[in-house]
Amino acid sequence: MNWQTFPAMLTFLLLLSTVNSAQAQNQTEKPGVYRVNVRLVTVDTQVLQKKTGHAVSGLTARDFQIYEDHVPQQINSFSQDELPLSVVLLFDLTDSVRPVLKPLAKGALDALQHLKPQDEVAVMTYSATAQLLQDFTTDRALAVKAISKASRMESGEAAFFNEGIYQAAARLAKSGNRLNRRVIIWLTDDVPNFPSDEIKARYGRSLGKKKLHTEKEAMQELLRTGTVVCTLLETSQISDDEFSLRLSKAGETMLNNMLYPPGEVHRYARASGGQVVETSHKRIDERLASLIDDIRKLYTLGYHPAEPQPKGKFCKIEVKLSPEARRAHQDAIVEARQGYYR
Repeated sequence: MNWQTFPAMLTFLLLLSTVNSAQAQNQTEKPGVYRVNVRLVTVDTQVLQKKTGHAVSGLTARDFQIYEDHVPQQINSFSQDELPLSVVLLFDLTDSVRPVLKPLAKGALDALQHLKPQDEVAVMTYSATAQLLQDFTTDRALAVKAISKASRMESGEAAFFNEGIYQAAARLAKSGNRLNRRVIIWLTDDVPNFPSDEIKARYGRSLGKKKLHTEKEAMQELLRTGTVVCTLLETSQISDDEFSLRLSKAGETMLNNMLYPPGEVHRYARASGGQVVETSHKRIDERLASLIDDIRKLYTLGYHPAEPQPKGKFCKIEVKLSPEARRAHQDAIVEARQGYYR
């Protein structure tokens, strides 16, 4: 051995030993556990004009500030209308909503043309339980056929919001492309049924021995899967009468809300970074097309978490406009999901 080269050889051997040790450590880690320095958290963010409700476009990464557990994060990736969409069309089968599905079915093809060719759509209905009518497809004719089928369906059961949202988010977790942005477009009248034992026994015949998912579980599934909930809110005389009836029983309604949180469209939208759009049966297809356009304008922000956290911990997310952008858009509303689970 040439002793003059011994120090260099020793350094090389020590470096090789370190690399091998790191590789061995990586191999012993559980599958699906990612190191913090390579994990990318993506957050779909919506910026709306307060007066008009229209999306604000033309913003750049410099116009945003993002925080995780109040700690500023560096934005490592930024895009708008680039990543494909995975969309679940979720339809409430209550008496006040079903009539709206017929005009929607007629104009659905035109509305769905506002999606890009690579965007995939699934169609689900729900009352006591959720039913998948069409799994994810890029074939718009299949999606329209499923919407038409939904318009002919009837259900005498209660509408359990939490179960419908949970099952739709769980279906999105099984979509073909894990890099897609995940969205639920939800058509409902926002008159949920309390998932009490009495209501389940009276109006949940299809449940059998199945356990209904709670509002907390539905919210956790939304945040776990990074799903945005956007709602087409349809009100009618039936839903107005039901709302008035519940107002007349305010004490009972408040108690039921505390014991059995039924879910609520605005709460789901706020937690996931979505929006609620009021509609009517005369303009339902136009509203759907406009909502799809707004979803396409969502900004997608990505960052590598600066602080290591234990697996399963909930991390709070907050997205703001930068001071310069806020001065330019003083009345803008920023919506983004409120957090995620490690």
